[in-house]
Amino acid sequence: MGYLLFAIAGLWMADGLALLVAPNRIILTLKQALSISPGIIKWGVVAGALGILLLIGGQGLAYQPLWGIVSVMMIGKGLFLFAAPDAWRQAVIQWCLAREVVDYRFWGLGLCTLSMLMLDALGWLGN
Repeated sequence: MGYLLFAIAGLWMADGLALLVAPNRIILTLKQALSISPGIIKWGVVAGALGILLLIGGQGLAYQPLWGIVSVMMIGKGLFLFAAPDAWRQAVIQWCLAREVVDYRFWGLGLCTLSMLMLDALGWLGN
């Protein structure tokens, strides 16, 4: 289970660093990908599954309340992307993709922070 949580931390770190370094490029690429292949429902299932994994695997780790909150948010996002009416889903996605660059950088910083806290909780950062 630890390696799966490590993989989630790696995803958070990769996404966070990308949003910190090149937010415009990432959002442009995401917009192009969504216009070519709008498979956002599949990503909703993945987000929900990773949220369930975090909810189960986060038991007994340091910062346990944080993992509970983050996992519930991930599951909620996954359910929304999977089950929400298409008009709602598209409106939220368009709103998210129309943010200012600084907003994406704050999200990137938050994802990097979550990643580092997960690595610390798993004991990968030191004693």
